[in-house]
Amino acid sequence: MTEIDCASAKTILLVEDDNVVRELTAEVLSEFGYRVHALRDGPSALDFLRSAQQVDLLMSDIGLPGMDGRELVEAARQLRPTLSVLFASGYDERELLEEVRARDSAAATGSIVKPYDLKVLASRLSELTDQGGGI
Repeated sequence: MTEIDCASAKTILLVEDDNVVRELTAEVLSEFGYRVHALRDGPSALDFLRSAQQVDLLMSDIGLPGMDGRELVEAARQLRPTLSVLFASGYDERELLEEVRARDSAAATGSIVKPYDLKVLASRLSELTDQGGGI
């Protein structure tokens, strides 16, 4: 896998409620060369997105308790309309992804199934962060 030049590293906001999955995913993303802010729930992610912090991509589990990943993305795009999103799920979520894309075609959206194939994860992240939706 190719490391990203740290001087131009992109920032990922990772939202995952499972502590082990969150920590391991954050570690992998860091090893890929991304700056990572890892949070456990939607409300915390929205607070972060209200700040002036740079975020190039929101990577969110779909099955979050309380505010699920789809609701998080809808609220996040109110704050940052062109924010790129990568949904993560233990299930095939093609129907949900198509629904999100149909509602908001202006922003890049992708999905990946857990457990992650690291080559696929690296490729999806690169595609989505290269589309430049962050702020």
